[in-house]
Amino acid sequence: MDSFFTVSKIFWFVVAPSNALMLSGGLGLVLLIARVRRLGMGLLAFSIVGWAVVGFSPLANHLLNPLEERFPIYRGDEPVMGIILLGGAEVAEVGVARGVPAYSNAGERAIAFGALARKYPDARLIFSGGNGKPFSDDPTEARMTLITLPDLGIPVERVEFEGDSRNTAENALFSRELLKPKPGERWLLVTSAFHMPRAVGCFRKVGFDVIPYPVDFRTIGPDQLNDTFSRTASGLDAADIAIKEWVGLVAYYLSGKTSALFPAP
Repeated sequence: MDSFFTVSKIFWFVVAPSNALMLSGGLGLVLLIARVRRLGMGLLAFSIVGWAVVGFSPLANHLLNPLEERFPIYRGDEPVMGIILLGGAEVAEVGVARGVPAYSNAGERAIAFGALARKYPDARLIFSGGNGKPFSDDPTEARMTLITLPDLGIPVERVEFEGDSRNTAENALFSRELLKPKPGERWLLVTSAFHMPRAVGCFRKVGFDVIPYPVDFRTIGPDQLNDTFSRTASGLDAADIAIKEWVGLVAYYLSGKTSALFPAP
């Protein structure tokens, strides 16, 4: 795997709010045991307060919403050449082991793919996704999606699979190599709304002009962002997702995988 992407994944692991606060609290306990009381108490207090603030407050909504609002919901009815579904929602190791579909809370991607396949019966259908886990030989997202197609009402033979990509930049590059798009063709790109800016940036960088079809929204809208979370796990999970995308946008821009720091329509 590209060393830059490996470093960026490690960096995100460290700065993800849930991990950063856990590491801070753990280090604080170790320092207290070692009788470094002042610093240990400070880190432990930071962890507890941070856990409560990030977990319960609307902070995560304000971090996520700018990502989700960047590209509007697609409302068009014009014919399209094809529909590209990006992987990332699949729990591949579970689905392949059990032989049944298994998705995270981004399963709307698959639902949208099925709906679009029925709306555009003549469009090419492409799934792009391999195994995004570094140093892992777990089953690929493409294998999991193959299991899901009958439940979506999509004939298996209708879908083309790109199962080698390990990140969004490779999704774009390998999809372009597989599909060889021509100028003027209309291709819909289906992925989570918060992930769409980075995805569009990667596709533009490789010369593949796509039409965003954002799904899997996590916020209600820009006018309703101040609702608090009832469980710290929910707030922390949303904050983790947002930080991952913001870190990813910076990392992809600095590594030349996108031409814009925050791609726009």
